[in-house]
Amino acid sequence: MRAVAKAAGTNTPSVYRRYRDRDDILRALLLRVRLELAATMAEASSPEEGCERYLDYALRHPHEYELFYQHDYELHHSPRPGRAGVKTVEQPARDAMRRKLAEKLGGSPGDHERLLTALWMVGHGAAMLLIAKTILPKDAAAARAVFTETVAALLRSARGG
Repeated sequence: MRAVAKAAGTNTPSVYRRYRDRDDILRALLLRVRLELAATMAEASSPEEGCERYLDYALRHPHEYELFYQHDYELHHSPRPGRAGVKTVEQPARDAMRRKLAEKLGGSPGDHERLLTALWMVGHGAAMLLIAKTILPKDAAAARAVFTETVAALLRSARGG
């Protein structure tokens, strides 16, 4: 908490007035990332653009993106001692994509859950490979093109064509 206070240019008691502990700070950061990502996705005009925006967000905010996926489950979903069970957390980015998929493919927002999961897995995989530089920076543009083609193929397949 002292390090947080120092980085924020304030004192430790000020931090404790706002946050009870490290987990509270992480929850606040994760909520911010969740809402920023959702806003980014909601602005997309199509599922394809939503996927591109997802990857762009991850690459523009690599530390926050990695932190989000390292701690989201632990802080929001895992049953821990003293908790009454697993807490349901809103997923506004997924909700935005559900709507985009329904607009493009027909049906209701809940009809394309498997496709949504596939798109998320492809996007997250691409993001992590690029963030970790497992795909070398010199090959990033080619990898990005493969990502775009994969999203298009998944959407074509969902349309039956």
